Amino acid sequence: MNAQPKFTESYFPKYETGPLIESTLGDLMLRNAAEVPDRLALIEGAADPAMRRRWTYRQLVDEALACARGLLRHFEPGERVGLLAPETPEWVIFQHAMSFAGLVMVPINPAYTAREVAFILGNARAAGVVHADESRGKDLAAVVREVQGQLGHLRRAINVSDLGRLQAEGDPARALPVLTPGDVLQIQYTSGTTGFPKGACLHHRGVINAAHFIVERAAFPKGGVWLNSMPMFHIGGSVVSEIGVFSRQGTFALMRTFDPGLFLELIEAERVNCSLIVPTMILALLNHPDAKTRDLSSFNSILSGASAVPEALVKRAKQEFRVEFAIMYGQTESNGPFLETFTTDSDELQAQTIGRPIPHVEVKVVDVGTLETVPVNTVGEYWVRGFNTMKQYYEQPEATRAALTEDGWLRTGDLGTMDENGYFRITGRLKEMIIRGGMNLYPSEIEGVLFQHEDVAQVAVIGLPDDTWGETVAAVVLPKNLDNPPPPELLWAYCRKNLSPQKTPEHWIFVREYPMTATGKIQKNILLDWCREGRLTPVAWARPERDSKVA
Repeated sequence: MNAQPKFTESYFPKYETGPLIESTLGDLMLRNAAEVPDRLALIEGAADPAMRRRWTYRQLVDEALACARGLLRHFEPGERVGLLAPETPEWVIFQHAMSFAGLVMVPINPAYTAREVAFILGNARAAGVVHADESRGKDLAAVVREVQGQLGHLRRAINVSDLGRLQAEGDPARALPVLTPGDVLQIQYTSGTTGFPKGACLHHRGVINAAHFIVERAAFPKGGVWLNSMPMFHIGGSVVSEIGVFSRQGTFALMRTFDPGLFLELIEAERVNCSLIVPTMILALLNHPDAKTRDLSSFNSILSGASAVPEALVKRAKQEFRVEFAIMYGQTESNGPFLETFTTDSDELQAQTIGRPIPHVEVKVVDVGTLETVPVNTVGEYWVRGFNTMKQYYEQPEATRAALTEDGWLRTGDLGTMDENGYFRITGRLKEMIIRGGMNLYPSEIEGVLFQHEDVAQVAVIGLPDDTWGETVAAVVLPKNLDNPPPPELLWAYCRKNLSPQKTPEHWIFVREYPMTATGKIQKNILLDWCREGRLTPVAWARPERDSKVA
């Protein structure tokens, strides 16, 4: 697919490079255990090398099967069971045990409060929850006890430390349920950057193939070693990284938390080939002193995404680590990423686009008003159709109808363009679009300009209510010098050199940190809440009179 067809409309048709993997996750793991039983499947990336536990494919599958039979003493196939625990090998074992048992896993961020955990388990009508005692000092057992008292349907809580006892309880002769690739594997709740989370029902076929195509294009070798420091409750960790690795019969090395020094040591010690790491992680690795002393010769490619990846960072990573690079884009509702750059793409394409569609899906850009496909290089909403669309939002039929069309298209809610060569560029979220005086403004364009200013470390652009214009543009800036932010007049003048008057921020807010999701996304909905509550207020400044009345 590296040929360069010339498109006139923003529609990329489905193409095939081979058949889909028509398998359940359990069948995939059973096949791996039969074909490469002695290959390492899972490594615990502990700081102390002596504490690094290891599982071959045969051992991992045997443990998961025993756990599955233990779980079926307490739950029926098809019931929803939460998983609230940090990134340990036990997380992976319980994940696959639920898959074998025909249970629908509901992964939960261990940083969530009891209220947030109760919402997810309540919305999913979960019959039980598997939990750890603690995560980063947070008492997860106490959270579960509090939530159990609120939810009558949550009849069983199982501690991950009881894994051995649970495995011993199961009947080895018990038959496991027969599943199909279209069955729901997990209910993945959205990160909630623009509102309350919704539970996307993801299926075996979707997660296996989306992950497989993404890691394959990222140049992850079959049987290679992948290092993961992404959260496992998120599709970046448990789908793209883990299931992608297992689809290639590779080795999955799991870190509990990201630590740049340990990450570099693990690359050297475990001969790691590839990893999914977001820009802040890449920068931390490049700036760590061990980057110049560790043997990183096995490290051949980086997969990134979740936020903008500056071109300078792509170039630096490729030069200093001598790796290939790929950028991906997707969302929870699409079973993971469905757009990705090629490792052979130029640095410019890597930094300025989110690539082309993966095989077996079609993608188009539509006008948000007419719903017609727009010409190339025209902003519209991304729609995707194929094997990878979710089945529904659990227990939310109205939200499902708003997201999935009758003819199978998933409306992503993301805005962007497609060029004549079939490369896509993201411009922002439909819900984040600012409508000022009837004109649609896209925050990512404004953010892209401010990112280039020497005094700006990070920026988030939001729309604030205005009696005259409907909304006006506000820039929430994290300055490089936290104690001496740049004058608003200076930033305004800089923007006016690069943006039209309508796009230039009228309000300037300076912060020392942002509310973030676990995967590094700024939560703009919380920024808006803070503005409404008065926790964030624009600084006073004098806008030039000649520009103050421009529509």
